[in-house]
Amino acid sequence: MAEEEKEKIATKKTENPEAKDQKIAGVNAIKEETIVEPAPKDTNLVKAQKIQKVAQAALLFEKYSYDDVVISDISLKNYINLKPLEYPTTLRTDSQKMFSKININIIERLENSLMKGGTGGKISGKVIRTKGSLQGKKLKVMHLIEKAFDKVHKNTGQNPIQIFINALENSAPIEDTTRVRYGGIISNVAVDVSASRRLDIALRNIAYATIIGAFASKRNFVDTLSNEIILAAKNDMNSYAIKRKNEIERMARSAK
Repeated sequence: MAEEEKEKIATKKTENPEAKDQKIAGVNAIKEETIVEPAPKDTNLVKAQKIQKVAQAALLFEKYSYDDVVISDISLKNYINLKPLEYPTTLRTDSQKMFSKININIIERLENSLMKGGTGGKISGKVIRTKGSLQGKKLKVMHLIEKAFDKVHKNTGQNPIQIFINALENSAPIEDTTRVRYGGIISNVAVDVSASRRLDIALRNIAYATIIGAFASKRNFVDTLSNEIILAAKNDMNSYAIKRKNEIERMARSAK
């Protein structure tokens, strides 16, 4: 046993130190290959991907897609907001900022217009009083719009968001009149209407026709709103919004 131990010690002493260095280098190389460090994740990129997935999955009232909606009117394209929201409602924290309405979903703007509806108006010479029945009732208005859109989809077989956008484009006047004073004479002058105001007028007329029409006839609110949207989308003269648009443009032409 003593002789074997002596031989082992002798062989260890005679080993080449370069060979030892090569063995150590090989072992370290193998360790470096096996240890793979994970690539650093860009948190901003991950957040953007999550937001994009949520936006793609969002459907209006969990039924209707925003993706296939086309805005053909170039001037209104920058002012019609189609931010994908299931139930469009915001707190309007930036309402005091200029052009803040651009950041509001167009369906929510319809809700706000319906809540503002006015206290009354005239239809066929009859004075109709609405008594502000929808003022401040946003949740109720949202459910009414959902039912109206369901009826539009049932009657047309198309995406009601697209039908509503077509109605806005058809009922937005291009020209209007304004009063100008020359000395002591006041006269009406034809002027072009900005895209933002065109959209405001279209929304106001559709909302006004819906509220006044529902109180003036035996039809309920949902039927009146869906009927007004469909008629305006077809550019039908039976639509109140289309009548008002033609009247405004006719007055502007006569003032030229």
